[in-house]
Amino acid sequence: MSNTGLRWYKSSYSGSDGGNCVEVATEPTAIHIRDSKTADADAPTPHITVAPSAWTAFLAW
Repeated sequence: MSNTGLRWYKSSYSGSDGGNCVEVATEPTAIHIRDSKTADADAPTPHITVAPSAWTAFLAW
């Protein structure tokens, strides 16, 4: 899983203390989601990828 070219954003619900944070990177055909504790700009990090419709349904739920 490569992070090349993805722009990650931290959730607005995440605190500044470095605790439980979720980051997302959006593309027209995919939403990428990762734990910010695993983020490393120089190495691939584990993340999941879902369709925009799945992400929208999750947020609505």
